Amino acid sequence: MPAPKNTARRSLLISAATLLSLAVTAPAALAAPATGKAPATGKAPATGKAPAATPPAHMSTLGGARLGLPGTQVNLAPGVPVLPKDLTARSWIVSDAQSGEVLASHNAHWALPPASTMKMLFADTLLPRFPRTTEHKVAAKDLAGMGEGSSVVGIKPGKTYSVHDLWLGVFLRSGNDAVHVLSAMNGGVAQTVQDMQHHADELQALDTHVVSPDGYDEPHQVSSAYDLTLVARSGLQKKDFRDYCSTVSADFGGQEIRNTNRLLSGDTDVPVYQGIAGVKNGNTTHAGATFTGVAQRGKQVLLVTVMNPQKQEHNEVYKETAKLFDWGFQAAGKVEPVGELVPPRGAAQTGTAPSGSPQASAPAGRAGSKPVAAAATGSRGIGTALAVAGGLLVLLAGGVFLVNRRWPLPDLMRRRPRA
Repeated sequence: MPAPKNTARRSLLISAATLLSLAVTAPAALAAPATGKAPATGKAPATGKAPAATPPAHMSTLGGARLGLPGTQVNLAPGVPVLPKDLTARSWIVSDAQSGEVLASHNAHWALPPASTMKMLFADTLLPRFPRTTEHKVAAKDLAGMGEGSSVVGIKPGKTYSVHDLWLGVFLRSGNDAVHVLSAMNGGVAQTVQDMQHHADELQALDTHVVSPDGYDEPHQVSSAYDLTLVARSGLQKKDFRDYCSTVSADFGGQEIRNTNRLLSGDTDVPVYQGIAGVKNGNTTHAGATFTGVAQRGKQVLLVTVMNPQKQEHNEVYKETAKLFDWGFQAAGKVEPVGELVPPRGAAQTGTAPSGSPQASAPAGRAGSKPVAAAATGSRGIGTALAVAGGLLVLLAGGVFLVNRRWPLPDLMRRRPRA
């Protein structure tokens, strides 16, 4: 199996110092910018239902009362930088990836079509189940049921692919064909959707309703900026997830594929963002453009999720994400949080590893469920190299989650392109 080429390496450091508990205050919310009709710019045809133009008056208050309010939530005070004035996304959230503090948000719990950011939940659910060296010969039925116009990496029936290559297809090219093959290995699309929904519930991603494993527009398939951030935070606890989501380019079937995350790989109008290390982008007719990213500067690690910018310019979702990252790095340590990212139910209630982690078992009550295999640890030179440390951590010997207010990410490292 050829090793990936031209991967990117993020060499950064994070300390494991304990942060103070969240201090949540509740001044009046800032006014939300006006929103218009959802753009029809994605690859998928209009199969689902377009979201309403305005957020519900009452949304979930999970993580804090202010996160359930429509409009922008931020605690402006002397020394706190003002938010960018030209944000047009229907929903966004900026959070501290380690402490879980939500620094600012806009319609954080608005349930919207997620597009391929749903693949983060797919990966967080299935990655631990198949060692990356496992090989699978693709049958035509494995690719059945893909939506018209789906993004693909070019998988062909009759050919044999490693799990490692399939995940490269999922993360770099958002290949719905790779998603369907991995779903077939997991017992089929219906079983995989059930498993993903179970895992979303365990993560307390309660705005999320899974209909398809690849994020293709389907009626009632929704998630929220808050939920997508929870999912990304969970996924980033897994080494393979970090490796794949930070890979810039790789060899797939003798051809180079590049990551479509433009903050990671760059584009003519979007430079590579300083400190970026993943996570996942998406774009469909009803979802518009969606993106969740993680970036680090010094000791600070931020997660930003942006859903459906209304400004229809090239790469707008990445431009708005970059502005929110810039604001977050300037505001961190100065702004009082407006809420928090909650831990998984398993960690909060039982102290055991959440469903979908390498140490967790298959969801209880599944028909034909089987033990979940630990993912292979070798990265074969791709992605990131991280070590988990701090308050809420995975004990590598026992796989037990210790619970407090902090769930830190490991150090993020960026690999330089290789010749």
